[in-house]
Amino acid sequence: MAAKNEGRVIAQNKKARHDYFIEETVEAGIVLKGTEIKAIRAGRMNIADSFARIENGELFMHNAHIGHYEQGNRFNHDPLRTRKLLLHRREINKLIGQSQQAGYSIVPLKVYIKNGKAKVLIGLAKGKKKYDKREALKQKDAKREMDRAIRRQMKGE
Repeated sequence: MAAKNEGRVIAQNKKARHDYFIEETVEAGIVLKGTEIKAIRAGRMNIADSFARIENGELFMHNAHIGHYEQGNRFNHDPLRTRKLLLHRREINKLIGQSQQAGYSIVPLKVYIKNGKAKVLIGLAKGKKKYDKREALKQKDAKREMDRAIRRQMKGE
């Protein structure tokens, strides 16, 4: 079992790193209702299509899906409700200034449990063009081929 202060990753947005250049990351807390934290600990979360938006000086996460908790019965929550993210005022002000620039978005990258609390790693992201995505895939394939060649050479010796 992991130590209590280590972050156990619950959900990752792998597509975000493919679709965006991540300029900066910030850890934020999530305001949750009763059965939501139990569902998250059970691994019933998906942030693939989620995004964050600043509304009235506060940061909110939209489209994050937290499945129903099995034993929650009538106390279960709406799976796609908007959830408030907790940041210090200066961090929100910094994000406001940076996200106002054209082409920038705020994207949740992963959700994890840290010290018994659910945290979300959000990133300030700039959208990639199609040719950027193709270039990244080419580099990834080239690295994979080099690793294979090195393994084959080590095996042959």
